[in-house]
Amino acid sequence: MTSTTLLQCKNYGQLGVYIAGPKTAEPLVLIHGVGMQSAAWGPQIQALQTNYRVYAVDMPGHGQSSKLPASEELARMPEYIDWIDAVLDCLDLDQVNLAGHSMGAVISATYACTHPQRVKRVALVNCIYDRPSASTKAVQARAADIRAGKMDIETPLKRWFRDIPEEQVLAVKVGQWLDDVDIQGYGTAYTAFAHSDDTYADKLKEINCPLLAITGDGDPNSTDAMSIAIAAQAQNAEAVVIKNHRHMINITAPERVNAELTRWLQKPVEAATQLGESP
Repeated sequence: MTSTTLLQCKNYGQLGVYIAGPKTAEPLVLIHGVGMQSAAWGPQIQALQTNYRVYAVDMPGHGQSSKLPASEELARMPEYIDWIDAVLDCLDLDQVNLAGHSMGAVISATYACTHPQRVKRVALVNCIYDRPSASTKAVQARAADIRAGKMDIETPLKRWFRDIPEEQVLAVKVGQWLDDVDIQGYGTAYTAFAHSDDTYADKLKEINCPLLAITGDGDPNSTDAMSIAIAAQAQNAEAVVIKNHRHMINITAPERVNAELTRWLQKPVEAATQLGESP
């Protein structure tokens, strides 16, 4: 990856977006997870830019994107759905293939439910779904700590990466991204993520475009059972579980993730979806 393009989006200020691939190719929009930035999609951009027009966006308050308006300090998922809708307008994209990681996956799933006419295919990488109550309380407590200015980098890295040399090298880089993130933007996003369970759980059955739910079998947060449950709900979906990997499969298992995304991008789409019509 090289430089990020900076755009001005109506009502949302600056958008940081890395754009790669042929201008006439089918668009693929990538949304990273909370605390990350568009650079986290580096292996996917490199692999997919040959055949797709790839747009890796920085979420609000992350990377080079402006924070949500001050009135949205305790924003919930609907504010992020409005944001990604405005981003597609800003990029002049009518219908896209949409892939997200972690919180980006929740945004992608919710957007596919609420704006089906704009989503041709959707991929959910390490996506949470129907958290147990204890997990919900724990993630909401972490969100409160972040909003209070308590930045814990080591704990998530221990959850996300195995204690083996090749993954610890990646953990250092991810730790740098966490250290660089604007803490207010991080706290706002984490709060929305912590309260996101009820945004799309009962709407997945309405998604009829090709859906891929993929995670690692060692991910304690976005579990394999969650991806399997997501795929069981949607109409045209499949779950893929990568063995011996955790929460950052897009960088710890890039070849496998890239292969699955390529296969997903080649899946046929229903005629109504191709036309951009609501099902």
